Amino acid sequence: MNISEAAKRCGLGSKTIRYYESIGLVAPAKRSENGYRDYSDGDVEALRFLQRARATGFGIEECRQLLGLYDNQQRHSSHVKSLVLEKVEQVESQIAELEAMRDTLNGLASRCAGDEGPQCAILDELSTAEHEKPVAKKREDES
Repeated sequence: MNISEAAKRCGLGSKTIRYYESIGLVAPAKRSENGYRDYSDGDVEALRFLQRARATGFGIEECRQLLGLYDNQQRHSSHVKSLVLEKVEQVESQIAELEAMRDTLNGLASRCAGDEGPQCAILDELSTAEHEKPVAKKREDES
């Protein structure tokens, strides 16, 4: 099948599929005589796998590892589980950073009158030396 049909079946755009091919993440089963990509059902399944893995938050290199494990019938599920648990730790860290950012923003907003006057506590606080550290870094220092 051509790239358009493969894209429809796997839920990815043609540009994404071409990108995955350019970085060696996937390759069409073959090319036709005129040079067009010719995708097999197995190629489409690999693309669906990648689409789901990316939607779950895995990066390109993590997807490369997962796809390698998916294709390896000698794999150990413990390796797959460790990759997923590592991703869980990363997500939990991102959540903590986002929560710290939210708390900082809420704190800033609560100190601002939000009226028609020119005085703005948010701008005043952001301009002080105390706020020179990024929120995530500040949070790490406080831990």
